[in-house]
Amino acid sequence: MTLKLGPLPDRESAKITFTADADLKAALNDYAEIYRQTYGKNESVAELIPFMLDAFMNADPGFKRARKQLETARPSSPPTKTTEV
Repeated sequence: MTLKLGPLPDRESAKITFTADADLKAALNDYAEIYRQTYGKNESVAELIPFMLDAFMNADPGFKRARKQLETARPSSPPTKTTEV
């Protein structure tokens, strides 16, 4: 079996909470089970979601273009203060 999501790397995390409908929750649980069967490692849905989102965003060329434009529009350093004399 081949999944778009490969084995998860070691990671640090930040907690984000969201609400999913029952169908999405069931699909996420099924994905976690198929992941366990494929890689022999039990990962929770909460552990898989960030990597699924990352894979989704990395596969979205429109998002990548817009993000690049956003990054170039941001100032690279904070504005300097000018002092009146």
